[in-house]
Amino acid sequence: MTSETSRPLGRRERSKQRVREGIYSSALSLFVEQGYDRTTIEQITDRADVARATFFNYFQRKEDLVTAWSDQRKHQLESFMQDAMESHDDDVTVLLERCIAALAEFNERDRNVTATMLQAWVKAGQPLLEERHAGQVFATIIEAGRKRGDIAVDIDPLRAGNILRDSYLGLLYRWSQDPEAQPSLHVELREILRIILTGVRGYGAGCR
Repeated sequence: MTSETSRPLGRRERSKQRVREGIYSSALSLFVEQGYDRTTIEQITDRADVARATFFNYFQRKEDLVTAWSDQRKHQLESFMQDAMESHDDDVTVLLERCIAALAEFNERDRNVTATMLQAWVKAGQPLLEERHAGQVFATIIEAGRKRGDIAVDIDPLRAGNILRDSYLGLLYRWSQDPEAQPSLHVELREILRIILTGVRGYGAGCR
């Protein structure tokens, strides 16, 4: 029996989805062209070729477009890592590397959109309001590693996940502000991961 979640969308639902996606994609292109703050709802609806009232059938405020962008990224990462963890029996280092590689790809795929939406995300106060999904994804990987014996049992997965999340967001914000940033985001994320997993100074050096 077909479940409710897997039921194909009907014509009306597909039409509504197309309208929503049209509004969303029009908004993102305008944000990149002229900035989030300078873009109005009227300009978005003109670009999407819909009535102003139609906008409010899908988004209550302009800020909801930022939330939609953030949610889309969240679902992309969660889906990717769910597949990676189910289809591979890799240790925690490999899984974390897969995770940061996915994050780097998401951001580098369309750097202009990332830079624009990240600024809007910060201005909308999302770092303080969102559910810290990246930290939870990292924590899930670390918890799996702890069960395998790859991670010390006294490490709190959520705390470690949030450290990785905070490091990732700090780097992402810096990277997004510099179009000529070198090395690549992927390389810098790998270096952050290496430092967090091994420490700034090896234990051996401190014991001499």
